[in-house]
Amino acid sequence: MTNLTRERLKIYVPREAASLLDNLGEFFQQHNIDCYVVGGFVRDGLMGRANSDIDLAVAGDAIEIASEVARSFDARMVPLDEVNQVARVVFPRVGYQWHLDFASLRGSIKQDLKLRDFTVNAIAIRLRTARVDWSRVEIIDPLHGCRDLSQRIVRAVSDASFQEDPARLLRAVRLAATLDFSIDSATEALIQRDSGLVSTVAGERLREELCYILETNKAYQSFCYLDRLSLLAALMPELTSSKGVTQPKEHFWDVFDHSLETVSCVERLLRERENNKEDDLITLVPWSPDIAQYFAQDIAGGRTRKALLKLAALLHDIGKPAAKTIEQNGRMRFLGHAKEGSAMAVQIMERLKFSNREINMVHLMIEHHLRPGYMLSEDVPSRRAIYKYFRDTADVGIDTLFLGLADHLAARGPTLDLEQWRKHTEVTQYILSKWFGEKATVMPPKLIDGHILIEKLGLSPGPQIGQLLEMVREAQAAGEIQTADEALDFAAKQLGRN
Repeated sequence: MTNLTRERLKIYVPREAASLLDNLGEFFQQHNIDCYVVGGFVRDGLMGRANSDIDLAVAGDAIEIASEVARSFDARMVPLDEVNQVARVVFPRVGYQWHLDFASLRGSIKQDLKLRDFTVNAIAIRLRTARVDWSRVEIIDPLHGCRDLSQRIVRAVSDASFQEDPARLLRAVRLAATLDFSIDSATEALIQRDSGLVSTVAGERLREELCYILETNKAYQSFCYLDRLSLLAALMPELTSSKGVTQPKEHFWDVFDHSLETVSCVERLLRERENNKEDDLITLVPWSPDIAQYFAQDIAGGRTRKALLKLAALLHDIGKPAAKTIEQNGRMRFLGHAKEGSAMAVQIMERLKFSNREINMVHLMIEHHLRPGYMLSEDVPSRRAIYKYFRDTADVGIDTLFLGLADHLAARGPTLDLEQWRKHTEVTQYILSKWFGEKATVMPPKLIDGHILIEKLGLSPGPQIGQLLEMVREAQAAGEIQTADEALDFAAKQLGRN
């Protein structure tokens, strides 16, 4: 493919997007504004993929033009970068939204494309007519991005690409994962040369690239790749100390490799079952449409439970190097590593500007990731044990169960004991059945409240009220009490009264 604008290619554009762009083309023609569709929308369209984010390069003040577009089309404009003149216009639609990001052209369109990140993103279409024939569009491709698309290669636009914007270091790996492409060797060398620049990127931008990777089914491969490119250490230097840290004989890998393997095992566990029929170990794991929907939940900004579980898997043993001790008899221990690791994970996620809810969820998963294993000591976990587990894990009880399963697989590796694994999956199934089928076991309805304790038992407001109510709730979950009178009698007995 050449760099001539005369070349016409077919591009996939959803009907609604085509209508929107045609209307915009007419608007730009009426206002004598030169405008180009660039970036991921063009790239994905040429690959036959849909993309609801449309990047537009306009000749003029992008924020002013975006404001006028928003007014004319009854949409909403959000300034993204007033210094560099970048703005977003959101077109609401039923069930989803179209995001149009406007940026001012930097010189001619060919000059602008040469300032972009990767060749596959440096392809443009000019909206110069009121109506565009999307079955045969003129392509502007001065850097042979179409050739790299056909060869499935991620290639940096220039040797200075990563120095101009170090966030592109992670974006290269993210594109390779999401598009199933390879990064060319020259670009790999540039990434390794400039990997240290990751520390200069704003936390929000690093978080976005990291989460794009976590949402793919290739997070494990991507983390291994990031490590080989020296990017993982630059992104999360706390992980470096876990390299080479040996573990007891029950573990097949050292702490670092085990952490990566746990991410891989999470991906195995969450893979759709029709694609997992030949994985005998995974067919034993409980799965249902409810569980699939659960892990697809949007927690914040398009980031799902699935992504946060993988992040917790990567960081779940990050506290082990500091907690490691060897006793006189040679026994290796990691006492307190879950608590230590959860605190370290909080620091990492705060640095990357995750939301408070996301931070708390990963914190709880890591702090309690050993709890599912503790419940394996009983043939069937008691109602009290299940209640206390879900009470302590709060919003991530199911997530932590799956983290425990992944941890088990990643610890034993090829030395996995099938009977132990079978028991782990059966206990997990039993606990999940209580969550989905017997909510009274894990979240019993309130029988009494603090006002009743104060009125009937003559107590004063204070911490003792909350402690008594929790004891009542635990006994209720265990099936020891069922009525308000029994709850009040139980509370009185805890105070030493008849």
